[in-house]
Amino acid sequence: MQVNRPFILIVNDDGVSAPGLQFLSATLKQIADILVIAPEKEQSGKSHAINVDQKIKVKKLKELDGYIEYSCSGTPADCVKIAMHELVVKKPDLCISGINHGANFSISTLYSGTVHAALEGTIQSVPSIAISHQNYSKDIDFSCFKNFIKNIATHILNVGLKNGVTLNINIPDIPFSKIKGIKVCHQGDGNWVEEYEKKEQGFYWLTGDFVSFDTSKSSDIWAINNNYITIVPVKLDMTDYDYLKDLKDLNIDV
Repeated sequence: MQVNRPFILIVNDDGVSAPGLQFLSATLKQIADILVIAPEKEQSGKSHAINVDQKIKVKKLKELDGYIEYSCSGTPADCVKIAMHELVVKKPDLCISGINHGANFSISTLYSGTVHAALEGTIQSVPSIAISHQNYSKDIDFSCFKNFIKNIATHILNVGLKNGVTLNINIPDIPFSKIKGIKVCHQGDGNWVEEYEKKEQGFYWLTGDFVSFDTSKSSDIWAINNNYITIVPVKLDMTDYDYLKDLKDLNIDV
């Protein structure tokens, strides 16, 4: 690691060989020293799950000048915890989770291993962002986003982030030339209408479609559907402070 060079921790939930992660690390190697630690296999939908009282295998895959890459048998959140406690030689200046294959806006923020790996970085007092692309294909060409990735990383390296806040970034699935810009948004109101398919006796497969309940033009749902890259600041503190005022008048005997 070079003394005066930024140090970025990179993680994901799609697995260490995922094209989105490999593109991200290759791009950011140009401006920073990199430590990659990512699941050895896909861990999508793991949210903030961690392994407790179970062994976790970590394997070094590459080590070059200014670049180290590990696989991990644990969850995305495990990856960040292990990196911070066992692998880093100094505190990272930035943690980036992604680029995920598939969007993580609205309610999907709650389920996303990508977003929660970044949230774990925030818990560890490292400025952290999650980046997802609406397209699920592993063949997507991310090269048109090189400047955006460098610019957002450089901005945070220079300016930092508010304590306890993670940036959740989503890129719409449209040609790069049609992207209108970037919108800072609130998390939109939507949900998954789900069902379980029973294809074999005793086995179920979760399926579903996303449905938006939000008509606000300030939401991430509206923005991504209208060709904007979205940025939502997500807080670790999940307290509803408005409702807290009402609950203070709650009169219940023990």
